[in-house]
Amino acid sequence: MIELGKYAGAVIGAYGLSLALLGGLIWQTLAANARARHALERQESRG
Repeated sequence: MIELGKYAGAVIGAYGLSLALLGGLIWQTLAANARARHALERQESRG
């Protein structure tokens, strides 16, 4: 494993925070896509 020395906590915390933010952005994008898809389907079904 990589030797991080005295900064191990900060580095691992930064990686964890980055992954959490990236996961949140992915979730938000997928949720917005689903909402837009449903809105488009409703609009198209009205004719």
